[in-house]
Amino acid sequence: MKKEILPSPFVSMIPLLTLVILLACVITVFGADALSGASQISLLFTTALCIALSIFIYRVPWKNFEEAIQENIKGTSVALLILLIIGALSGSWMVSGIVPTLIYYGIQIIHPDFFLFTSCIICAVVSVMTGSSWTTIATIGVALLGIGKALGFSDGWIAGAIISGAYFGDKISPLSDTTVLASSASHTKLFTHIRYMMYTTVPSMLIALLIYLFVGFAQEGGTAEHIDSYMQGLESTFTISGWLMIVPIVTAVLIYKKVPSLITLFASVVMATIMAVIFQTDLLVKIAGSESFDFWAVFKGIFITLYGSTNLDTGLVSLNELVSTSGMSGMLDTIWLILCAMCFGGAMSASGMLKSFLKAIFSKLMHTRAGLVLSTVLNGLFLNLATGDQYISIILTATMFRERYEQDGYESRLLSRSCEDSATVVSVLIPWNTCGMTQASVLGVATLVYFPYCFFNLISPLMSVLQALIGWKIVRKK
Repeated sequence: MKKEILPSPFVSMIPLLTLVILLACVITVFGADALSGASQISLLFTTALCIALSIFIYRVPWKNFEEAIQENIKGTSVALLILLIIGALSGSWMVSGIVPTLIYYGIQIIHPDFFLFTSCIICAVVSVMTGSSWTTIATIGVALLGIGKALGFSDGWIAGAIISGAYFGDKISPLSDTTVLASSASHTKLFTHIRYMMYTTVPSMLIALLIYLFVGFAQEGGTAEHIDSYMQGLESTFTISGWLMIVPIVTAVLIYKKVPSLITLFASVVMATIMAVIFQTDLLVKIAGSESFDFWAVFKGIFITLYGSTNLDTGLVSLNELVSTSGMSGMLDTIWLILCAMCFGGAMSASGMLKSFLKAIFSKLMHTRAGLVLSTVLNGLFLNLATGDQYISIILTATMFRERYEQDGYESRLLSRSCEDSATVVSVLIPWNTCGMTQASVLGVATLVYFPYCFFNLISPLMSVLQALIGWKIVRKK
């Protein structure tokens, strides 16, 4: 048999280094808007560079690249549909009043002694329901920051609790694009991925909550007047009702019963839409931009909620940002990014450059179970540092290690969990990463200031490696 000839590690690094340089330039110029197209172009350019080097130096046939790219995109087809439905779900859950009701009841439990503890939990709940850590931090997180300052907490502690909760919720939410991305890129079923993450995510969160609880008792009480303005804004805009909780409860039951994610999410959209018609009819008419209250106005409002942008005036700027939604159209940038990243991952795989890179960098670590997981975690951290983007880090890490996990007989859910425990949660701790830059700007707290207090984000990668070391809940395929 002819021995496989891999590209040299030096040549294999050329596309990766080029991507790093391009993304650094893109993030410098475009900032948080880098995902609107500039990052995608960078990925396509480096894909072309990888293919050109492989064809002209190593004579790799074009057909290999075509087949690899097609296979990668085929593997994400269901994920793309899920992302579109998630866009509709985020809009319907917000406009129907489900998320506002959760915020309304959740925000009332804040007490000075339990502020950090409560803030972390509130952000976790909102992030689970919305599937977006960015939205949670930019809205309820900003309000909690103001309350925390009034109560005498330092910026670092407040921001750390907010970010820990938001990223916990983002990580386990079936509405989160990073969760869907990690599961699809590693070829793992969405809810299988979420359930398996609980073994590392819940212990990490419990440790973080204990720390916030202990520190909270050391602070003196103060006023929490910001809460009243939020509650008034929600009450004046939405019909707050406990009946709306039927939708998340039924959705949770469907998830527990292991109903396929597409069916679960679509059913949740339908239920939320019905609730919007029952409880928020006036809002649907307002979204439609109609002056008359009739069937067609409600019909138009429903469709705009599901596919387009909604902007409601609650009287508070920060609350307006929270209740605004982008529907299915808001997922198009992420879908575009996934397609371009799949092209890059397919090209790197077909050329043999990924395998060469892995062999050169992590070959000595990957001989044991703990070493394999450690290599995955370090790779997720490295790519976050190098590319400055969590989406690219997740996709590339899953693509680079997928074959090795299969060869060693490990289930794909171990790979998907290792990706999330590293690439997702550490992104916000890096100052030049899009997540780090965004949250530092939104909260007005420098990344290195809140870094030491984001306990969930710091503990999660360590928890993943620790469980791999002791072998808890890790099995090989028969």
